[in-house]
Amino acid sequence: MALDNKYLKLIEFIKTLYPNMDTIPLHAPVFKGNEKEYLDDCIKTSFVSYVGKYVSKFEEMTTKYTGSKYAIAVVNGTVALQVAMQLAGVKPQDEVITQPLTFVATANAIAHVGATPVFVDVDSDTLGMSPDKLDDFLNQNTKWEKKTEKLINLSSSRPISAIVPMHTFGHPCRIDEITEIAEKYGIPVIEDSAESLGSFYKGKHTGTFGQAGVISYNGNKTITTGGGGMILTDDEDLARKIKHITTTAKIPHQWEYVHDEIAYNYRLTNVNAAIGVAQMEKIDAMLANKASIAEKYALFCNENDIKFFDQPVNARSNYWLNAILLSDKRERDDFLRYTNENGIITRPIWKLMNKLEMYKKCLHGDLSNAESLENKIVNIPSGANL
Repeated sequence: MALDNKYLKLIEFIKTLYPNMDTIPLHAPVFKGNEKEYLDDCIKTSFVSYVGKYVSKFEEMTTKYTGSKYAIAVVNGTVALQVAMQLAGVKPQDEVITQPLTFVATANAIAHVGATPVFVDVDSDTLGMSPDKLDDFLNQNTKWEKKTEKLINLSSSRPISAIVPMHTFGHPCRIDEITEIAEKYGIPVIEDSAESLGSFYKGKHTGTFGQAGVISYNGNKTITTGGGGMILTDDEDLARKIKHITTTAKIPHQWEYVHDEIAYNYRLTNVNAAIGVAQMEKIDAMLANKASIAEKYALFCNENDIKFFDQPVNARSNYWLNAILLSDKRERDDFLRYTNENGIITRPIWKLMNKLEMYKKCLHGDLSNAESLENKIVNIPSGANL
């Protein structure tokens, strides 16, 4: 195996961005604020479960930052998607349109509701769902059934009850066009914004275009709570229902335990939220640092004839994970092998969802863009280096 010299130069360049590290991670959390102080406070006050001031504070900080009217903190991004879809009206045996180029949690959340994913191709310049392909698919494969007031997939005779686009690596897709198409067909949009906290499209934060949006705070995300998620919405009634169903559907009372429906114990703990509050206090610095790293990558790649995936038009990306595009799968695999054997953690993009065993039988349209990208994309070290 002989790597092209330009990639060997890139490897040396990465080492200059993350000096004095024997192994350079793909992404790592940064704890340089009040995390320990707030955790100590949780322990001293004994408020460590989902009742506590940090949960409320974390939600308030998130609404202020994203511009969403409501934010409900839950245990992770997957259940956030599940609950958002369930309360948007997705029922067992329904279908939900999403993209094949995504992390498996997107498809899994659809399955957890009892629905089946349908995959629509992505745009090569955003890595997110293509509004053109979406419109074509809906136009050619669906009809509106007056009797049930549902959009029916002609191939399966099942209702299509939601659309879940994803902002890949924090790069916003053409979400305004997607929501416009969805409105035309009478389908709610639930944004998978798990990776895009701090990303804006046409001046508006991702996760605030559809009926609801979700954020993830897994350990590898831009900011982390160790594990956790957030559901964003501007719908007051929906926000109330989300909070109720994720808190075991308990009717508020000073001492009685009365629950009015089958629900979930999904609320984020005060301990996790305490970390989140400290992380949100530093989010501007982390995003500025990540933008600086991405800018340096872009300049280096441009000078060395390497294709760097830059933020899309009309977008301000958080650059959660930086990505380069190699010429083909062989070159991609050679690069992955060499970097990982030499202490620089790199990763390919996910295997397409329609190629995974549990989703092989799911319907999909032409996926040529996603198939091409799957063989070429590599993520390179992207952590904030404060």
